[in-house]
Amino acid sequence: MIFRRASAFCTPHPSFEGLILIRKTKSEPQSAEPKALEPVDPNALPDVARAALTALEDLKAEDVAVIDLAGKTSIADWMVIASGRSTTQVGAMADKVVRALKDIGAPTPSVEGLPACDWVLIDAGDVIVHLFRPEVRAFYNLEKMWGVDRPSEAR
Repeated sequence: MIFRRASAFCTPHPSFEGLILIRKTKSEPQSAEPKALEPVDPNALPDVARAALTALEDLKAEDVAVIDLAGKTSIADWMVIASGRSTTQVGAMADKVVRALKDIGAPTPSVEGLPACDWVLIDAGDVIVHLFRPEVRAFYNLEKMWGVDRPSEAR
């Protein structure tokens, strides 16, 4: 499952305005368009993912995507990917996410990449948050690795 910012082709769920759920079956090729669009069920997200999304919304993160990794890997159950317009914004988003996670009582997450702020990785256990500058995100294209398009590439 993948959550993306809403665009002209879908209606967002009112509880998480701007996000939609996209399901891809395992038999679809990586370049295939998602077949089904459904509203986001906020109860499907763990508290850590909701706290991270709220923090990212507060700081105007762009192209936010949430990927359900359950059953695909053992490293985490959810991956949040977002972009910031500058290294300053990426650093501020990382600080805000870490503070939000601490505020809900989650264990202190591991953070990598803060000195450069081109790509910051926040490992919060079952949720991994990747924060990028747009150029770096386009280069690494993590969404494609997990079988989906970046939100800005969705048709």
